[in-house]
Amino acid sequence: MKRVAIIGAGSWGTALAIMAARVGHEVRLWSRDPVVATSINDDRVNPRYLSFAEIPESVFATSKVDEALRNASLVLLATPSHAARDLLDAMKPALEESSIVVSVAKGIEINSGKRISEVVNDVLGEEYGERFVCLSGPSFAKEVVENHPTAIVAASLHEEVSRVVQAALSFDNLRIYTNTDLVGTELGGSVKNVMAIAAGMTVGLGYGSNSLAALTTRGLAEITRLTLRYGGQLETLMGLAGLGDLVLTCTGSLSRNRFVGEELGKGRTLVEITNGMNEVAEGIKTSRAVKSLAEKVGIEMPITNEVCAVLYEGKSAREAVKELMKRPLRSEMN
Repeated sequence: MKRVAIIGAGSWGTALAIMAARVGHEVRLWSRDPVVATSINDDRVNPRYLSFAEIPESVFATSKVDEALRNASLVLLATPSHAARDLLDAMKPALEESSIVVSVAKGIEINSGKRISEVVNDVLGEEYGERFVCLSGPSFAKEVVENHPTAIVAASLHEEVSRVVQAALSFDNLRIYTNTDLVGTELGGSVKNVMAIAAGMTVGLGYGSNSLAALTTRGLAEITRLTLRYGGQLETLMGLAGLGDLVLTCTGSLSRNRFVGEELGKGRTLVEITNGMNEVAEGIKTSRAVKSLAEKVGIEMPITNEVCAVLYEGKSAREAVKELMKRPLRSEMN
């Protein structure tokens, strides 16, 4: 049994708390909101996220970061990527020297273009970066806690570290694989959210399976070009953290990013959509970071560019699709 700290009590943080408790660990779940923490401790339910799911007694919720981190050997960062740096700053004084930091965020820091592993290096130092793990792959929180068979990836620079996470969090319905391709796993999980917004736009516009299949496949091509240029591995993108996560997020009805795209396709504004959402769709902010990363190395990413144009430049979803279809004819392999 381990002491597991989970920083962030959204859907995925709550789901991981439940799963870690089912494995048999002692869990500390941090919520920014004291009301949520109190509800979890008193009523065994998160009133805002996954409210249908009973939270085991071995989960203790708190709104104090130091209390959540005390004696924790595994620390799971389950907050949006844009909040990671500030939270890591707040966590630093209370972290155990031997703690393994595990990120489940699927995004890229907007201003710096850095992956979460790089942010961890910046804030916590290389000693934590050496033990950092990215947990990614096709997984909707709701289905995980409902015991649907799920397979994901724990990626770390050192396989022995990812194996610790694999052993600690695998359960009857949650199978965790390991790899050492941190770049590919982080970029695959981040960029697929941008593609999911584009996929949602095609659905919202009323287009069918042909369009969705084409968008998803060309989206994988964009993810692959960018990831390989930054040192990731093709095998990762053909696996759970690449193709698997992309397919789920582009086609699954529980995808927040696809939902945003669908509503844009129906003509709603981004402000209208996000004002009605309870959780963050990482692809909205990540799209700008991805576009910047591509431009730095001269990588062509037309789908990403069109998503950014719809989100931030006032272009309609229909016009964005037209632009993609009007691009010069070329070989598929280029």
